[in-house]
Amino acid sequence: MIPIWRRRPTASAICLVEFVLQDSLLRGAGLTFRAAFGRAGITVQKREADGSTPAGLLKLVRVLYRADRLTPPRCTVPVEPISPHDGWCDDVADAAYNKPVRLPYPASHEELWRADGVYDVIGVLDWNLTPIIPGRGSAIFFHIATPDYAPTAGCVALNLPDALRALAAGMSAIRVAAL
Repeated sequence: MIPIWRRRPTASAICLVEFVLQDSLLRGAGLTFRAAFGRAGITVQKREADGSTPAGLLKLVRVLYRADRLTPPRCTVPVEPISPHDGWCDDVADAAYNKPVRLPYPASHEELWRADGVYDVIGVLDWNLTPIIPGRGSAIFFHIATPDYAPTAGCVALNLPDALRALAAGMSAIRVAAL
């Protein structure tokens, strides 16, 4: 029996990597990318619809993607395709607040199947997921930036090639530094 510290890593070995968002740059795994984040900046007091990105460690839970536009991204978390019927509830008074929903849905929600490509890849971050606290913020994602890197509603965004590189490099979390 070979001692564990002398065993070679297998092809299925996963390297988990924390990236850090600071000063409009996302850094990790020896990579640095230009990033967009919340139009209201970074906050330690995140509230629904405040336009800010929450400070702290945001773990990557799963990745959603548009299978009609991309192959499944390489990453360290579960990957699943989205459909035109996928949404995410952002209504603080609804039982499905900060959860995926099937469209059409009667309460306020975001449509995940978008024409602009911003949600071609969606990294679901663990902000306000366990437990879900109404009003603490919903749909905090890692997603694709607009061509001009316009600020987001509270998410972290990279251009598509950089997002795919970060995921393939093992991104497992984003540490958002408080300003």
